[in-house]
Amino acid sequence: MSSNLPGGSNKKDNLEPFGDIMKSMNGFFQEKPIKGFLQSIDEFFKTPFPFHSLAVDMVEKENEYLITAELPGIKREQIQIDVYANYLTISVNSNDVIIEENEKSSSYSKQQTVQKSSRTISLPHPINEKQVKASYQNGLLKINISKQKGKRIQIEND
Repeated sequence: MSSNLPGGSNKKDNLEPFGDIMKSMNGFFQEKPIKGFLQSIDEFFKTPFPFHSLAVDMVEKENEYLITAELPGIKREQIQIDVYANYLTISVNSNDVIIEENEKSSSYSKQQTVQKSSRTISLPHPINEKQVKASYQNGLLKINISKQKGKRIQIEND
């Protein structure tokens, strides 16, 4: 008695019943325009924003915290620092407009790019915004936050 099923199929076909369909699908995804489209999606998720998360460093000193952020090519007006409770948020907003006019072909082109990136730093105590100092020079943002002096509670004997 033969182990082949009716219709003349052999063992290899029994092991890979969807082999032809899978080959067709692989061929479909390897052809243009699908291949180019899938590659552009991959590139988007590798680098979704032109400037990635902000490079921020925090150092704890005896009386203060020193936070530095590298922001090359960013103007002072594009930087915003917000304080809420024990969180400090650094935001960078960029709004670029490029206008091109061609009198020969009577064409006008306007391109606007809006980008925003932010980074939030958590500190172990509430931040007094009056004791926060920030400076920005040569692409380096420096923020000094004075440490809050807590009150020590004495434990009474019963």
